[in-house]
Amino acid sequence: MSARPAPDRYVSEADVRGHVPVHVVWEVTLACNLKCNHCGSRAGRARPDELSTEEALEVVRELAALGTREITLIGGEAFMRRDWLQIIRAIRDHGMAATLQSGGYRLTPGRVKEAAEAGLVGAGVSIDGPREVHDAIRGVRGSYDDALAALDAIRDNGLVASVNTQISKPVIPHLRQLQEVFIAHQAKNWQVQLTVAMGRAADNPDLLLQPYDLLEVMPLLAELYHVGQVRGLLLQAGNNVGYYGPYEHLWRGAGDGRAHYSGCMAGQTTIGIEADGTIKGCPSLPTTPYAGGNIRQVPLAEIWRAAGTPMAFTRERGTEDLWGFCAGCYYAEICRGGCNWTSHSLLGERGNNPYCHHRALELAAHGLRERVVQVQSAPGCSFDHGRFELVLEPMDAVTDTIDVLELARRANGAAVDDDPAPRQVRYPAPYAGRRPALRRRTPPLLVLCRGCSRFVGPDEETCPFCDVRLKDAQATYLERLDRARRASDRLAQLIGA
Repeated sequence: MSARPAPDRYVSEADVRGHVPVHVVWEVTLACNLKCNHCGSRAGRARPDELSTEEALEVVRELAALGTREITLIGGEAFMRRDWLQIIRAIRDHGMAATLQSGGYRLTPGRVKEAAEAGLVGAGVSIDGPREVHDAIRGVRGSYDDALAALDAIRDNGLVASVNTQISKPVIPHLRQLQEVFIAHQAKNWQVQLTVAMGRAADNPDLLLQPYDLLEVMPLLAELYHVGQVRGLLLQAGNNVGYYGPYEHLWRGAGDGRAHYSGCMAGQTTIGIEADGTIKGCPSLPTTPYAGGNIRQVPLAEIWRAAGTPMAFTRERGTEDLWGFCAGCYYAEICRGGCNWTSHSLLGERGNNPYCHHRALELAAHGLRERVVQVQSAPGCSFDHGRFELVLEPMDAVTDTIDVLELARRANGAAVDDDPAPRQVRYPAPYAGRRPALRRRTPPLLVLCRGCSRFVGPDEETCPFCDVRLKDAQATYLERLDRARRASDRLAQLIGA
């Protein structure tokens, strides 16, 4: 039997070494028929200078020449561009896979059928809660029903049907209910990501999770992962969900204990394209600080291959721009601050990401938590952001008004300088005291501690998080696995008899 070919989006070591733009996310228009109150690009009207059809087809040709294997069309709403089917056909004709991410509103069965005939191979629909919650977040009544109808049409036309959900405060209580809906509609993949303080989400900070909410959300997502695994719906974590807590092997490797997050891949194997031809390493990043150029001025290949540009910042990046908790983290050398979109949109610069499960667990172990407080509004343009500050406080804090300096002084082991700027927050001495010993280069491949399911360096003998001997925990795990296999074989024999 021949081996099943790898998915188009699969990234090999050769792709990473050669900086092949395997997956491209292309905002083909900013026109949109929804009014989502968490939209990072503030979609609605088309950009005044969007690429022409000929320019778009040239982009397809240049991407094919660079070795791209999958192009995902987004908006706004991609089908509101009149030549969207022509673009899909061109992607197919150049040997690449065309996929679509849509809000689903007015994505009729007829439109889905036309897209499938043009060469679309898969489509995802965004659904952010039950009807009332979804319609409120998306700003249009009837958008929930249309999204489910679009999901059915995608499935009925033989396309890979997936769902995307933004995890915001109003959505958390409904995640189990949503999973049942998606299973009933036979979706195959469910991608979740945290709502980020960009665009309209910065105007609606009540949507944002607090960093300590991860202590509740991550176990819930793990539960949903295991339920979906049994029932045919694969829960996939977006790049801003993680990192290095006891479920990391689920998010990055579908349970494979060898897979874990290894840093932001923006500009390494991914490209983001805005509708006016601006090129970024990731479609979600703010435009001005991260744009590498515009294809109207410079050929795409030249933009992509140029070193030292804002678009290519991850290629040679070390830990020099890490600050706050991330600078002293056990995983600093390999994680490098997690999702740069999340941290930059929140704090105005990359390198310190409070939306990290490991971080929340470490602080909770010392009776502390972090809270984000908005101190500056967003200016109101596409991919903009305001600014938030971090408050370090006791886990049982009940007020949102107490002074950050006083909170930090009350926290066990924490202290701050007189300047209340976020960089001056000092984390508890027991954790800070481990920093010098752990500031060695973290190996590119960590190993899973079978005692606590946390990843550690392969040279560790004892897990720094649960204090068990790694060899003993592995031996116990293998023994239990062997017993389970023997019990399963015996059960199969009895059933067969």
